Amino acid sequence: MCTMLEAQSLSLVPPATVHLRLAQRIAARDPGGEAAVMGAAELPWLGDAVDRATAGCDVPADVRRFQVDLGLPASSGGSRLVFRKAAYVDLGRVEPVPDGWRLSIGWRAASLAPLFPVFAGQLTRTADAVVLEGEYAPPGGELGVAVDRALLNIAARRTAVWVLRLIADALDGKTSHTAPLD
Repeated sequence: MCTMLEAQSLSLVPPATVHLRLAQRIAARDPGGEAAVMGAAELPWLGDAVDRATAGCDVPADVRRFQVDLGLPASSGGSRLVFRKAAYVDLGRVEPVPDGWRLSIGWRAASLAPLFPVFAGQLTRTADAVVLEGEYAPPGGELGVAVDRALLNIAARRTAVWVLRLIADALDGKTSHTAPLD
C-alpha cells in the first residue's frame, strides 16, 4: 500500500548574523590609484593569492581569494600580543562610486571553520575614510549570537579593525604584514 506524504511548507530562517560597521579615516588620495591597488591580482601585504584552480567552486569568477593570517589583538590598547588564525579573505571587483570606490569583502577560517565567525560585506572608500560594513555569523546560530553579544563580539570587532587598518595602511603606502594595534 502506498501512502501519500503531505507537503509541508518550507520555512527558511536567515542565518543568525550581527551587523558590523567600522570606519578608518585616511588622507584623501587618488581614487583611481587606490582602486588599482585594491584590484591587483597579487596583494602581498594582505597574503598569498590562492590559485583559481584550487580556490574551490564556491568562489565566483570575479572574486580573488587570499590566504591570510588574520590578527586578533589581545587588547585594544598598545599591546603587541596578537593571536593569528589562518583564513581566506575574498575580494570582489573594484567598482567606482561617487568620491571613491567599493568592493565586496569576506573572510572565513581556513581550518576548523565551524568554530569561527564568517564575515561578508563591503569595503567602501569615501573622500576621507575607508568603511567596512557587513554581517558576520558567529558559530552556533542563535545561541552563538547571544554568546557573541555577551562576550565574543570583542574578538570579531578587533579582527575587523585589524583587517581595516591593514587595508588603510596599504592605501596609505605602508605595506607591512602586520596592521598597527594602536
